[in-house]
Amino acid sequence: MRIALFEPEIAGNVGAVLRLGACLGVAVDLIEPMGFAWDDARVRRTAMDYIDAVEITRHSGWDAFRAGCPGRLVLLTTKGNASLYDAAFAPDDILLIGKESAGVPQSVADQCALALRIPIRREVRSLNLATAAALALGEALRQTGQLP
Repeated sequence: MRIALFEPEIAGNVGAVLRLGACLGVAVDLIEPMGFAWDDARVRRTAMDYIDAVEITRHSGWDAFRAGCPGRLVLLTTKGNASLYDAAFAPDDILLIGKESAGVPQSVADQCALALRIPIRREVRSLNLATAAALALGEALRQTGQLP
């Protein structure tokens, strides 16, 4: 199981996802370009010392990511056609989360085996990226028996 962030824009969200990966033993892939400098202190401030306990791979772009991570892609999106809680996860899935402002382009979405949404109230648009990652990863690890 892996988490992949497509062109993330907010350093604090990346830091929170890195901490999540460290706590649950899941590698994190960062697909560039990112909307901040990698040495941004906000990443380390949010991730704290957990940044040293997670496997992080930075990819120069989408093609480099796919060349290095050829597994099944599970996209988390507000446009998903199925609920996160109705999906069947596999142990080697890659949970893909798009950039905060725009998600992923259609060309990327078309390469995903599943497009899942997290059920929320209709009056609101979406969860925070790191919160969505935590909910999805928790469910995927629970289903596959990989919780620490």
